[in-house]
Amino acid sequence: MTTKMFGTKVQRVEDQRLLRGQGRYVDDVGVGAFPGMLHAAVLRSPHAHARIVDIDVADVLDVEGVHAVWTHEDLADAMAEPLPLLIPHDALTHGRTQYALARDEVNYVGEAIAFVVADDRYLAEDAVERIRVTYDFLPAVVGIEAARAATHLVHDDVPGNVGARLDQHVGDAPAAVAAAPHRLELDLTIERSACTPLEGRGTVARWDPDTSRLQVWTSTQTSTGVRAAVAAKLGLDLGQVDVITPDVGGGFGVKINHPWPEELLVPLAAKALGRPVKFTEDRREHFISSAHERGQVHHVEVGFDDDGRLLGLDVEFWHDHGAYSPYGLIVPIITSTQLLGPYKPDNYRVRFESLYTNTVIVTPYRGAGRPQGCYVMERTMDAIAAHLGKDRAEVRAANFIQPDEFPYDHQMVFQDGRPLIYDSGDYPTMLEKIKALVGWDDFETVRAEAAAEGRRLGIGLACYVEGTGVGPYEGAHVHIETSGRVKVATGLTSQGQGHQTVFAQLVADVLGVPFEDVDVVTGDTRRMPYAVGTFASRAAVMSGSAIHLAATRAKEKVLRIAADALEADEDDLELVDGEVRVKGAPGSSMSLGTVAVLSNPLRYAFDEASKSATQFSVGDPGRPPVAEDDEPGLEGKDFYSPERSTFASGMHAAIVETDPVTAEVRILQYAVVHDCGHIINPMIVEGQIHGGVAQGIGGALYERMVYDASGQLLNASFMDFLMPYVTEVPDGIDIDHLETPSPLNPLGLKGAGEAGVIPSSAVFAAAIEDAEGFPVTAMPISPSELFELRRQHASQPASQGPAPEEQS
Repeated sequence: MTTKMFGTKVQRVEDQRLLRGQGRYVDDVGVGAFPGMLHAAVLRSPHAHARIVDIDVADVLDVEGVHAVWTHEDLADAMAEPLPLLIPHDALTHGRTQYALARDEVNYVGEAIAFVVADDRYLAEDAVERIRVTYDFLPAVVGIEAARAATHLVHDDVPGNVGARLDQHVGDAPAAVAAAPHRLELDLTIERSACTPLEGRGTVARWDPDTSRLQVWTSTQTSTGVRAAVAAKLGLDLGQVDVITPDVGGGFGVKINHPWPEELLVPLAAKALGRPVKFTEDRREHFISSAHERGQVHHVEVGFDDDGRLLGLDVEFWHDHGAYSPYGLIVPIITSTQLLGPYKPDNYRVRFESLYTNTVIVTPYRGAGRPQGCYVMERTMDAIAAHLGKDRAEVRAANFIQPDEFPYDHQMVFQDGRPLIYDSGDYPTMLEKIKALVGWDDFETVRAEAAAEGRRLGIGLACYVEGTGVGPYEGAHVHIETSGRVKVATGLTSQGQGHQTVFAQLVADVLGVPFEDVDVVTGDTRRMPYAVGTFASRAAVMSGSAIHLAATRAKEKVLRIAADALEADEDDLELVDGEVRVKGAPGSSMSLGTVAVLSNPLRYAFDEASKSATQFSVGDPGRPPVAEDDEPGLEGKDFYSPERSTFASGMHAAIVETDPVTAEVRILQYAVVHDCGHIINPMIVEGQIHGGVAQGIGGALYERMVYDASGQLLNASFMDFLMPYVTEVPDGIDIDHLETPSPLNPLGLKGAGEAGVIPSSAVFAAAIEDAEGFPVTAMPISPSELFELRRQHASQPASQGPAPEEQS
């Protein structure tokens, strides 16, 4: 590929504006510009499980400055029905979604019950406090163990609290495990965590009665999805609704779920009251009423030979999807399929149950089921190595899919409903790279030197494969202005990934224009009404490919028009520095702006430039100014829809030190080797990795959602929900890249956005286990939990040993 911008480290064009405080977020919308803006607040359930006997709003209705109060009884038609089950699946036999406002029953602390609109947020919140709700309390089901026991039910019509059961298998794993020379069993747990972006959810809506149009601004990862939901629920035509996504202060998955109740209630209120309405979520609301993820419990049975090769792998796990299941089975399906990583067990069976609990709903969180799968597979690899007394890297290498085996068909179905076929990769080379980067072969010398000083060091390694670029499609529109500037629109949204930079790089290459002359807009349904959204590491693969195709279409028209105007063959033209030039003829050229003028034959001349494009000055008088197969303007529009997902991969390694007294974990070195196919902008990819590693450190060592038995979230604030500070994240992360291009898209791209976070729990569990000498089977792990593990291990009879027990 011959390019000028592709593969170049270009500074992000977004940064100066954002770093200078010039970002424009949902809460900034309408400030000083929308006269009469009203503000909303939500009454949320303080109980995890209860029937609603009565809701008394009498004390609110006469409060000066309160304009409206809604409960479920006030909703009608589609608004009174449950929120959509976004991704149905045959295995989701008991899918359940909540109402915009609770009807009859609440099923988690934080569920919306009433919606108040007032002159300002302070008054709205005061009014919410005046609402009186009478409850009939019900037993709460909290955690996977309680859900499986099914002593109590979250939903009366869901037997055993089981929303779904799914089984996929290749070969006969139970028989292969039973016949294997070596067998192990492991029980592994990952607890709940959450996205917790800097900006919570927020929505603003304005109804224009003159045009019968609704404008909605919302902090979302899918503006087109919100548009469709609002139109459907409010009984509007799709063309009556515009959804605009301004700057988004982080999403990480929580903002891909839609519609949130407020995304419907705010437009409803704006239309009913005839005034703009705003809702901005506060931090506690985000903890108790948005979404969580991660919580799973796994049981693994594995059989292997003397070299550590997998002969059979049998996995059963239980997934906590909270009180409702609006996002279907995406997370556990990803876990069940991505658990395989870069390996190829001869026989694999995976079964899971997705369970209801009286806790906040579960939707994807950066990694989306992959961190759990990676953790389980990599803990299994470490257990095999420990059992055989082999090097952990050697056991992994014995199980790798080889470079000449791609495309590799796992004979399973991935989250997109397509075959789980890896498109490309080179795992053996990647392993050698990560070993060199972290000093794997020399670590025992480093450990011994530290031990001589009374220090405990451990090293961990984790490998993963990440399905990226899931469909069904994304589109793009590229428009070359008469000024020569290029306007690009794509429907997916941005949450800080650098889309405006990388997409401009792609267009600059195709059209031969200066990078600075390309303007990119994302997440605005007025500019691109058909799109899917930003999630699953899909932006570069999906929108990047669509933008490349659309720019190529625009280029074809540029060459066709310029060739006619310059009286040259299209093959003799080149696009350089915003001009179309005849190769080898320096004086024969025209600017892209001039080509744009010529592309739009006019009846009227508005300025000097347009004089050359009137009906009397353009083209052959013997043919129409606009051909039958053409249209005015210098534009290109295209869509990219892949046959299946691409599969990125990576390996992380870490060296940690565990304090012998306090049990604190200090990260001495962190190394990453990453393969996302061809790299558009290495600086942005590395930034994504750095951010993901920081987030992964939080998930492995600090962050968890702690519920009590009654379903109360005990750490719903940043005072109690622990996160890593800059002092807990390594100053430098050693990064190396491997590029095995995907054959599935025109640019050879794979996704990169979630890579940094996927193997974190696995790599830290391995490193801590290596430092301490006993198994680590539950994550995240805090100093107090490590201290307790030490105590338990010290009290074990020496004959038991730290390694998992082999079955007879």
